[in-house]
Amino acid sequence: MWFSFWRSRDRFTLDHLRYLTDQLAKVQIVNEVNKDFVIEALRSIAELITYGDQHDPSFFEFFMEKQVVAEFVRVLKLSRTVSIPLQLLQTVSIMIQNLRSEHAIYYMFSNEHMNYLITYSFDFRNEELLSYYISFLRAISGKLNKNTISLLVKTRNDEVVSFPLYVEAIRFAFHEENMIRTAVRTVTLNVYHVGDECVNRYITSAPHTEYFSNLVSFFRNQCMDLNRLVSETLKNPGPDSTSAIVAAVDEIEDNLYYFSDVISAGIPDVGRLITDSILMLLIFPMLLPSLRIVDTNDMQSGVVTSLYLLCCILRIVKIKDLANTIVAALFYPLETFTRFSRGKVNGYISDRGLTSVSQEPDDDNIAKCNAECLTVNVPQSSSSSGLDTESIMSEDNCSSSNLALREVLLAYVTKGDDVQVLGSLSVLATLLQTKELDESMLDRLGILPQRKQHKKQLLQALVGEASGEEQLFSSENSLMRDGSGCEPGVYLEKIKEQYGLSFLSSDFLMSPRVPRFQVLDALVSLFCRSNISAETLWDGGWLLRQLLPYSEAEFNIHHLELLQVSYKNSATALVKEVRGFWPDLLITVLCNEWRKCKRAMESSYPPKEPKCILFPSQMLSSEEDIPEGSSFAAGEKMHEVVKVFVVLHQLQIFTLGRYLPEKPLIYPPGDLPANSRAQTSGLDVSGPKPGTEVSLVSAVPCRIAFERGKERHFCFLAISAGTSGWLVLAEELPLKKPYGVVRVAAPLAGCNN
Repeated sequence: MWFSFWRSRDRFTLDHLRYLTDQLAKVQIVNEVNKDFVIEALRSIAELITYGDQHDPSFFEFFMEKQVVAEFVRVLKLSRTVSIPLQLLQTVSIMIQNLRSEHAIYYMFSNEHMNYLITYSFDFRNEELLSYYISFLRAISGKLNKNTISLLVKTRNDEVVSFPLYVEAIRFAFHEENMIRTAVRTVTLNVYHVGDECVNRYITSAPHTEYFSNLVSFFRNQCMDLNRLVSETLKNPGPDSTSAIVAAVDEIEDNLYYFSDVISAGIPDVGRLITDSILMLLIFPMLLPSLRIVDTNDMQSGVVTSLYLLCCILRIVKIKDLANTIVAALFYPLETFTRFSRGKVNGYISDRGLTSVSQEPDDDNIAKCNAECLTVNVPQSSSSSGLDTESIMSEDNCSSSNLALREVLLAYVTKGDDVQVLGSLSVLATLLQTKELDESMLDRLGILPQRKQHKKQLLQALVGEASGEEQLFSSENSLMRDGSGCEPGVYLEKIKEQYGLSFLSSDFLMSPRVPRFQVLDALVSLFCRSNISAETLWDGGWLLRQLLPYSEAEFNIHHLELLQVSYKNSATALVKEVRGFWPDLLITVLCNEWRKCKRAMESSYPPKEPKCILFPSQMLSSEEDIPEGSSFAAGEKMHEVVKVFVVLHQLQIFTLGRYLPEKPLIYPPGDLPANSRAQTSGLDVSGPKPGTEVSLVSAVPCRIAFERGKERHFCFLAISAGTSGWLVLAEELPLKKPYGVVRVAAPLAGCNN
């Protein structure tokens, strides 16, 4: 019978389609003998239906009349080989993807044939079959709209009681194969963005809500895997470990962007479900407890990973309640979340932060943690704006657990290592740029930009909340005097009611100017540190410029003195480089870095992305760091010294309220140094010319033979005049030492000749 299938005939005709369906209807068993015919028939039917949908409607009319989809299902039931299900899934997928007629799509989705295929018991041990099945689900989801989705659900009393496409898809949401996980996410997003209210209620009802908490649990495991990679890389750095971290970071950010896409669908309660899961499974029990203060000699992989993850979550997942709750949690003492991490979170035993090993607590401890709210009495802090960072960062300091997490972040800035500083600055910069945060939250953190403060006070004065003079010129914002009525107080109350966490502290009622001065103190302290890389200082400079965009208005005398001392130290280090390996490139590098730093300081975004904290770079800041004889390492050190000098110099100009020039003033008026080498050589500023007599003091002697046996005594001499410079080859004058005659002169690299 099926051998006649191979007879030559015109393919794209209705007769050929009729022939194929007739032959397929005669198949009563599918085995090794006829499977090739069945496969080719299925493939050809898909090709003909796709062609007919675009050229001849009679093709699909015949397809419906003969109920060919039912024949597909019948053949699937007869099949005993894996090749038939493979071809059938591919055939139906191709047809659905390429059909343009809504009428055709309605027919394909009706009569429960698609639901039968979706729920059919395929042997998914075959990876290729699973791949085709997921592609089939994705093809169906791509044609969903408010009209077609009703054909794929079962309802009772106007409520959806069954939705096989969604239920079967999320079964594979956490498959080990990344391509399958990605396809499942596409299916779910296509379902969410339809916007059908009945389907949305089904999705957000039990037990389907477990999918969202399972998503966060899966994401949590990925975060723990990242932390292990970071820890191993800090111990044994190498290209393989770095590439593994890059891949893990990409996976984590993809997951967060998926959360964001799900939220953007606007399904009621989904944002709340994701927010609660992220807070209860990740933020409270893991990330915040990891921001502990220990000796900076420790590798701190948990701290680094936690700071990065906080930045990512705030930057990508755009949920107002989530962002404001995280910020409100920063006012809690570290001890609150340390205790929280020891209990069960929705039945899951926490790992007590990212770096510790999961241990099963005894029942008494669990009952004690969960029976009542965790309440911590925080002592009244000093009214001083400064932080006692020496005691904060000391090892085994028991009182550090009473520090608010906001103060822990500032402690990292003032006393942490380079990675901790960069991580803390990244969190503060991310918070500053998070549009979902209320300005009152930023004000309480001390990072509300000055221009926004002025704008807010002006608006309050204009609407008559208080006298304009009081609003604009008072030392405190009157709106924030009552801590119970502000946004931070609202979110603190919400944390207490929803998550069972509370603390009692009068610190929260202090003037909002105090945390602002604490942030300013920490940043000024940062610029006085010599063990911090230039790139990290640039991030600190960017944050300072965002907070104080105009001048030195909020700097006190102590701040200005500290910045001046730090600037002078950097200038001294720069002068030392004049006698280093690369003095000829110093001015060129200085000009280039000046432009880069100015552009970075004035940018809307911080110089480095948060992920950079996972890839710390080695800093060459002293002579001991330079391998003996390594000009490359010396060049790296010179580059670092220049970048430090540039950022501190630009901050000096900023604190004086002056305009930042496009180029550095290499020789400002009144400070022009003597052209010592040119003067001591007896040259004028026009430069050396052949035949000119010069002094050979400090010249490098050499002997050159232009003829065999006739050596002549010459000297190499580097001469500078202003921003011009030359390398001179001069011949000694035997009767007039130490003078010579210029024979050849060439321009020095990096000079403006």
